[in-house]
Amino acid sequence: MPNKHITYKDTNYFSSLFCDYIDNSQNIRNLYNNRPNFEGFKNQIISKKASFKIENRLVLKNILKKQYANINISKDLEETIDLIENINTFTVTTGHQLSLFTGPLYFLYKIISTINLSEELKLKYPDFNFIPIYWMASEDHDFEEIRSFSYNAKNIIWNSDQKGEVGKFSTYNLKSTLDVFSKLLPKNINSEKIINLFKDSYLKSNNLSEATRKLVHQIFKDYSLIVLDPNEKELKKIFSSSIINELTNKLIFDNSKDSIKSLKENNYKVQVNPREINLFYLSNNYRNRIVRTHNGYSTDDKLFSWTESEIINEVNINPENFSPNVLLRPLYQESILPNLCYIGGGAEISYWLELKNCFDSIKLDFPILLNRNSVLLVRKKQIEKLHKINTTVEDLFLSQDKLLSEKVKSFADQKFDFKTQINFLEQQFKTLRDLSKLTDISFVGAVNAQEKKQVKGLKNLEKRLLKANKLKHKSFLDRIVSVQDDLFPNFSLQERSVNFTEFYCQFGDDFIKILKENIDPLNNKFTIIEL
Repeated sequence: MPNKHITYKDTNYFSSLFCDYIDNSQNIRNLYNNRPNFEGFKNQIISKKASFKIENRLVLKNILKKQYANINISKDLEETIDLIENINTFTVTTGHQLSLFTGPLYFLYKIISTINLSEELKLKYPDFNFIPIYWMASEDHDFEEIRSFSYNAKNIIWNSDQKGEVGKFSTYNLKSTLDVFSKLLPKNINSEKIINLFKDSYLKSNNLSEATRKLVHQIFKDYSLIVLDPNEKELKKIFSSSIINELTNKLIFDNSKDSIKSLKENNYKVQVNPREINLFYLSNNYRNRIVRTHNGYSTDDKLFSWTESEIINEVNINPENFSPNVLLRPLYQESILPNLCYIGGGAEISYWLELKNCFDSIKLDFPILLNRNSVLLVRKKQIEKLHKINTTVEDLFLSQDKLLSEKVKSFADQKFDFKTQINFLEQQFKTLRDLSKLTDISFVGAVNAQEKKQVKGLKNLEKRLLKANKLKHKSFLDRIVSVQDDLFPNFSLQERSVNFTEFYCQFGDDFIKILKENIDPLNNKFTIIEL
């Protein structure tokens, strides 16, 4: 089962900011603290150990014991939870929405990257404990993003009209979704396991948070992964001073300005623009943004309103009613966890890089940022097809039009790259331009127009020849397109759309083992796994 690796830049699927972070560009070196390497982790351990309060460890441990009370966990996981109160214990965290049946493959890659990094750190620093955490985005209210997953290019959809934070959504009506999904699966023992996993997770749970915990626990039960639902009053009480700071002092908005300015000056896209208040208010089946008003504060829909003293009092009494948005959540996470590292995708790392000054302003350790592993899974049959058409997996990362053009040029009967002719033509017109300047400057415009016309004509001829050769070799090119479409559905990375069940049906429990054995969190390259 050989692996291949290519740089993230060479995939053409990742932003310049993400690639520059991977490559340790000095353009953004001021936007974070420690690098994701063993020396960086050593520094992060020292810093976090000194700053994280023991009382917060005890709160976290008790919350986790409560959240796992109705799950039959192993002795190892029970001991792992107890380890949290030890001052030599630290966490490695990834987070994700509560995507139906894990959603796209990168959901698993995130978690496996987190598990494997925790194990590598334990080998490097045996005097310390490292616990992998999956942080459930249970307070999210964007149901549209999580309500479906793809199986063999078919969308499996959960239809529901529930509102508010998705973690509290009842899963009572998911049986009909399972019925649709079941009919698509092949008839084998692995499919039966998938159906039972769905039933045990969703149909035997009260809400989506509970279901997701069971699902993730069952998939990764052998690896001491902890699943945390952060939507807890006692945890938010730890963060209450920062909630008040956000409300009264624009914690995120004001302190991210310099980082955002730096990103823009270096021509990077700003991933998330902060609001003046980056908080939502929670109530029964309700989550709505908090805004400033002339009299104090209200929800964006005006359903709730407060004076400043009233909202501060509400935070102190009911901190669970306040929900951080995507930019404030990182500060919440790092306030309640003894965390060393956050593992996320390119978009996540991009918005974390806006936040270092926000962390500094409240004297909170900024964690190490590590890109989750990105993976392309290629079956043996697909490899065999590629060999027959003289194409590599790496070739398939090109855009389809460029890939086909390159292939046509490689085996065409005649050469039709007109670069030499165009260069010669441009040189001739340069001579004409120089002559015009010496004789009559008014002719320069006419020379330029004629050059543009003739260069355009040559390029059109080149396109026509390319098109003709594509038609001539259509059967061959169609085979290339077929494999590329399989591995890059909808012209996107496989990991962003395909669900793990497509591979589990074939490999069963070995699929998770295959991923775990082949994912190296500190290898900063895109991984191609041949199955």
